[in-house]
Amino acid sequence: MRFGLFCSPKADRPGFGPETGQGFFEYLDFNVEAEALGFHSSFSVEHHFSGWNQVSSTLMLLAALAMRTKTLRLGTAVIVPPWHNPVLLAEEVATLDLLSKGRLDLGIGKGYRHSEFKGFQVAPEEAEARFEEALEMMTRAWTTRKRFSHKGRFWHFEDIVVEPPPAQTPYPPLWVAAGNPHSIKRAAARGFNLILDQYASPATLGERIAIYSAEREANGLTFDPMQVAVARQLYVAKDAADKEAALVRQAEYTKRTVDVSRDPAAKTGSHVLAYADRKGATEENALYGTPVELARMIEALHDAGVAYVLLTIAGGVDQLRRFARDIMPTFTLDATVRAAE
Repeated sequence: MRFGLFCSPKADRPGFGPETGQGFFEYLDFNVEAEALGFHSSFSVEHHFSGWNQVSSTLMLLAALAMRTKTLRLGTAVIVPPWHNPVLLAEEVATLDLLSKGRLDLGIGKGYRHSEFKGFQVAPEEAEARFEEALEMMTRAWTTRKRFSHKGRFWHFEDIVVEPPPAQTPYPPLWVAAGNPHSIKRAAARGFNLILDQYASPATLGERIAIYSAEREANGLTFDPMQVAVARQLYVAKDAADKEAALVRQAEYTKRTVDVSRDPAAKTGSHVLAYADRKGATEENALYGTPVELARMIEALHDAGVAYVLLTIAGGVDQLRRFARDIMPTFTLDATVRAAE
């Protein structure tokens, strides 16, 4: 199996206001340590108007991380093209891909938080059309070196050539977050890699991976289990009491996300909102437990077909080191080495 990080950096931290940027500096240090410990990648969110200083300039933060790392894949989970000018975004993505020497994984999505649609004054019903037009513009920008013009529904450009080109050919791997069968099939047919959410059970994840694999093959595309990344919250607990206390903290944090995501006029929604109406549903599949318990949980993911896990690690660098020391080697060492041991 392969392990990466799923990060939600903040500018502040206890005792340091957002104007210090201390949370961002600690994020950079955390990821440098992760690379040294053998983690494969680090994906970071993009969010706006949250009220708790979540990272809003994800590509800039990843550029800083690119300067301090050598092998760590740098991912977005996800950039939301409907919030951006697609030409400027294409230029920034290509620049980061060059600065990182081809280590960028570009996760993209349509957005799901009500507070962001409201803040940007973008109608939620326009999200898909904006996403498609932006994606068309960006991929065209990365794959042509000739000048072109574009007159679309949302953006117009005249006689442009987007510079520089990206390092990866034809452009950085595209990842999308999807959960329902229609969205998964569409991602597979378009050759996108897939990010599955924090909250689904191993059985559900297995069903979704099977849908994705079958659809890729139906469209003449090969399937590699590493094309699917599953996000999971992680806490290495000392004992049962420590685990339960950590789950309570996580539930409080998740409720904050739900509160800014939900449209007051709607009863349901995507992403975390699909799990938010049943008590405990957003925590029941989190990787919270002792090392022995975590090993069983990860084995269940592996048995369901999960090969690549992105971890949101609660508790800082000590938790990162504990996972890397006590759990990760069981699943990352070559099978022949494990058998010899």
